[in-house]
Amino acid sequence: MKIKICGLTSPVEATYLNNKPVDYAGMVLFFEKSKRNISLDRAKEIMAVLDSRIKRVAVVVSPDVDQMRLICNSGFDIVQVHGGLSAEVIDACTINIWKAFNVSDMDTQSIFADQEKITGFVFDGARPGSGQSFCYDLLESIDRDSKRLFILAGGLNPDNVAQAIEQVKPDVVDVSSGVEYKDRPGKNPSLVDEFVSVCN
Repeated sequence: MKIKICGLTSPVEATYLNNKPVDYAGMVLFFEKSKRNISLDRAKEIMAVLDSRIKRVAVVVSPDVDQMRLICNSGFDIVQVHGGLSAEVIDACTINIWKAFNVSDMDTQSIFADQEKITGFVFDGARPGSGQSFCYDLLESIDRDSKRLFILAGGLNPDNVAQAIEQVKPDVVDVSSGVEYKDRPGKNPSLVDEFVSVCN
Protein backbone atom coordinates (compact mmCIF):
# COMPACT_ATOMS: atom_id res chain seq x y z
CA MET A 1 0.00 0.00 0.00
CA LYS A 2 1.43 3.36 -1.04
CA ILE A 3 1.12 6.26 1.40
CA LYS A 4 0.83 10.01 0.89
CA ILE A 5 1.28 12.40 3.80
CA CYS A 6 -0.32 15.67 2.75
CA GLY A 7 -0.22 19.23 3.99
CA LEU A 8 3.43 19.50 5.01
CA THR A 9 4.28 22.96 6.29
CA SER A 10 7.88 22.68 7.52
CA PRO A 11 11.22 21.07 6.64
CA VAL A 12 11.17 19.36 10.04
CA GLU A 13 8.16 17.31 8.96
CA ALA A 14 9.89 16.39 5.73
CA THR A 15 13.01 15.24 7.59
CA TYR A 16 10.90 12.97 9.73
CA LEU A 17 9.24 11.36 6.70
CA ASN A 18 12.63 10.46 5.26
CA ASN A 19 12.88 7.61 7.76
CA LYS A 20 9.44 6.18 7.01
CA PRO A 21 8.03 4.06 4.15
CA VAL A 22 6.14 7.04 2.75
CA ASP A 23 5.80 7.36 -1.02
CA TYR A 24 4.38 10.86 -1.53
CA ALA A 25 4.56 14.19 0.32
CA GLY A 26 1.93 16.84 -0.42
CA MET A 27 2.16 20.61 -0.08
CA VAL A 28 -0.80 23.00 -0.43
CA LEU A 29 -0.17 26.02 -2.66
CA PHE A 30 -2.14 29.07 -3.85
CA PHE A 31 -5.07 28.38 -1.51
CA GLU A 32 -5.08 30.84 1.37
CA LYS A 33 -8.29 29.40 2.84
CA SER A 34 -6.30 26.37 3.97
CA LYS A 35 -4.40 26.47 7.24
CA ARG A 36 -1.79 24.31 5.50
CA ASN A 37 -1.23 26.74 2.64
CA ILE A 38 2.45 27.59 2.11
CA SER A 39 4.47 29.70 -0.31
CA LEU A 40 6.44 28.25 -3.19
CA ASP A 41 9.64 29.27 -1.42
CA ARG A 42 8.58 27.32 1.67
CA ALA A 43 7.69 24.34 -0.50
CA LYS A 44 11.16 24.43 -2.05
CA GLU A 45 12.72 24.41 1.43
CA ILE A 46 10.67 21.32 2.28
CA MET A 47 11.50 19.56 -0.98
CA ALA A 48 15.21 20.29 -0.50
CA VAL A 49 15.34 18.03 2.56
CA LEU A 50 12.98 15.31 1.33
CA ASP A 51 14.57 12.02 0.36
CA SER A 52 14.63 11.65 -3.43
CA ARG A 53 12.53 8.46 -3.27
CA ILE A 54 9.55 10.46 -1.92
CA LYS A 55 7.54 12.02 -4.73
CA ARG A 56 6.70 15.71 -4.32
CA VAL A 57 3.03 16.61 -4.84
CA ALA A 58 1.73 20.16 -5.25
CA VAL A 59 -1.90 20.37 -4.07
CA VAL A 60 -3.93 23.17 -5.64
CA VAL A 61 -7.50 24.29 -6.25
CA SER A 62 -8.60 25.38 -9.75
CA PRO A 63 -5.13 26.58 -10.83
CA ASP A 64 -4.64 28.99 -13.70
CA VAL A 65 -2.01 28.61 -16.42
CA ASP A 66 0.57 30.80 -14.66
CA GLN A 67 0.24 28.89 -11.40
CA MET A 68 0.58 25.59 -13.21
CA ARG A 69 3.75 26.74 -14.96
CA LEU A 70 5.24 27.88 -11.64
CA ILE A 71 4.50 24.49 -10.10
CA CYS A 72 6.01 22.59 -13.02
CA ASN A 73 9.21 24.65 -12.81
CA SER A 74 9.66 24.28 -9.04
CA GLY A 75 10.69 20.65 -8.67
CA PHE A 76 7.39 18.88 -8.12
CA ASP A 77 6.77 15.42 -9.53
CA ILE A 78 2.96 15.58 -9.47
CA VAL A 79 0.26 18.23 -9.22
CA GLN A 80 -2.97 17.28 -7.47
CA VAL A 81 -5.84 19.44 -8.71
CA HIS A 82 -9.08 19.99 -6.83
CA GLY A 83 -11.90 21.98 -8.38
CA GLY A 84 -11.68 23.15 -11.97
CA LEU A 85 -9.12 21.88 -14.46
CA SER A 86 -9.32 23.42 -17.92
CA ALA A 87 -7.81 22.08 -21.12
CA GLU A 88 -5.49 25.12 -21.23
CA VAL A 89 -4.12 24.34 -17.78
CA ILE A 90 -3.63 20.69 -18.68
CA ASP A 91 -1.74 21.75 -21.82
CA ALA A 92 0.52 24.01 -19.73
CA CYS A 93 1.40 21.17 -17.37
CA THR A 94 4.64 19.26 -17.92
CA ILE A 95 4.37 16.86 -14.94
CA ASN A 96 1.87 14.17 -13.96
CA ILE A 97 -1.57 15.28 -12.80
CA TRP A 98 -3.77 13.73 -10.12
CA LYS A 99 -7.35 14.97 -10.51
CA ALA A 100 -9.23 15.11 -7.24
CA PHE A 101 -12.98 14.68 -6.77
CA ASN A 102 -15.28 15.00 -3.78
CA VAL A 103 -18.73 13.67 -3.03
CA SER A 104 -20.39 16.37 -5.13
CA ASP A 105 -18.50 15.81 -8.38
CA MET A 106 -17.39 12.17 -8.45
CA ASP A 107 -19.68 11.57 -11.40
CA THR A 108 -17.50 13.90 -13.52
CA GLN A 109 -14.49 11.57 -13.30
CA SER A 110 -15.20 10.06 -16.72
CA ILE A 111 -14.72 13.48 -18.38
CA PHE A 112 -10.98 13.17 -17.75
CA ALA A 113 -10.63 9.53 -18.78
CA ASP A 114 -8.86 10.34 -22.05
CA GLN A 115 -6.32 12.78 -20.59
CA GLU A 116 -2.95 11.04 -20.72
CA LYS A 117 -1.31 13.52 -18.35
CA ILE A 118 -3.72 12.46 -15.59
CA THR A 119 -2.09 9.50 -13.87
CA GLY A 120 -4.26 9.32 -10.77
CA PHE A 121 -7.73 10.03 -9.44
CA VAL A 122 -8.11 11.21 -5.83
CA PHE A 123 -11.42 10.62 -4.08
CA ASP A 124 -11.97 12.91 -1.11
CA GLY A 125 -14.67 13.99 1.33
CA ALA A 126 -17.07 16.88 0.89
CA ARG A 127 -14.51 19.42 2.09
CA PRO A 128 -10.88 18.49 1.34
CA GLY A 129 -8.62 18.91 4.37
CA SER A 130 -11.54 18.87 6.81
CA GLY A 131 -10.79 15.42 8.18
CA GLN A 132 -14.29 14.26 7.32
CA SER A 133 -14.77 10.86 5.72
CA PHE A 134 -17.52 9.89 3.29
CA CYS A 135 -19.59 6.87 2.31
CA TYR A 136 -17.31 4.58 0.32
CA ASP A 137 -20.30 3.06 -1.43
CA LEU A 138 -20.09 6.10 -3.73
CA LEU A 139 -16.92 4.62 -5.20
CA GLU A 140 -18.44 1.35 -6.33
CA SER A 141 -19.47 2.75 -9.71
CA ILE A 142 -16.06 4.32 -10.46
CA ASP A 143 -14.23 2.63 -13.31
CA ARG A 144 -10.69 1.56 -12.52
CA ASP A 145 -7.91 1.01 -15.01
CA SER A 146 -4.25 0.07 -14.89
CA LYS A 147 -3.17 3.45 -16.26
CA ARG A 148 -4.22 5.52 -13.25
CA LEU A 149 -3.76 5.27 -9.53
CA PHE A 150 -6.89 5.07 -7.38
CA ILE A 151 -6.17 7.33 -4.39
CA LEU A 152 -8.37 7.41 -1.29
CA ALA A 153 -8.44 10.52 0.91
CA GLY A 154 -10.90 12.18 3.27
CA GLY A 155 -10.95 11.62 7.01
CA LEU A 156 -8.42 8.81 7.13
CA ASN A 157 -6.57 8.24 10.40
CA PRO A 158 -4.77 5.38 12.19
CA ASP A 159 -8.07 4.09 13.58
CA ASN A 160 -10.02 3.75 10.34
CA VAL A 161 -7.48 3.32 7.55
CA ALA A 162 -7.32 -0.49 7.80
CA GLN A 163 -11.08 -0.79 7.29
CA ALA A 164 -10.94 1.74 4.43
CA ILE A 165 -8.20 -0.25 2.69
CA GLU A 166 -10.14 -3.48 3.08
CA GLN A 167 -13.34 -1.98 1.68
CA VAL A 168 -12.02 0.25 -1.11
CA LYS A 169 -8.71 -1.44 -2.01
CA PRO A 170 -7.05 1.77 -3.22
CA ASP A 171 -3.58 2.04 -4.71
CA VAL A 172 -2.69 4.95 -2.40
CA VAL A 173 -4.03 6.25 0.91
CA ASP A 174 -3.76 9.99 1.49
CA VAL A 175 -3.78 11.49 4.99
CA SER A 176 -3.41 15.01 6.36
CA SER A 177 -5.48 16.05 9.38
CA GLY A 178 -5.61 12.45 10.62
CA VAL A 179 -1.92 12.58 11.60
CA GLU A 180 -1.82 16.12 13.00
CA TYR A 181 -1.59 17.40 16.54
CA LYS A 182 -4.97 18.28 18.03
CA ASP A 183 -3.77 21.27 20.04
CA ARG A 184 -1.21 22.86 17.73
CA PRO A 185 -0.25 22.97 14.04
CA GLY A 186 1.87 20.32 12.40
CA LYS A 187 2.15 16.60 11.90
CA ASN A 188 2.36 14.38 14.99
CA PRO A 189 5.24 11.89 14.54
CA SER A 190 3.50 9.32 16.75
CA LEU A 191 0.35 9.41 14.61
CA VAL A 192 2.38 9.22 11.41
CA ASP A 193 4.15 6.17 12.84
CA GLU A 194 0.86 4.55 13.74
CA PHE A 195 -0.74 5.32 10.36
CA VAL A 196 2.22 3.95 8.40
CA SER A 197 2.36 0.84 10.60
CA VAL A 198 -1.31 0.03 10.00
CA CYS A 199 -0.91 0.48 6.23
CA ASN A 200 2.02 -1.91 6.10
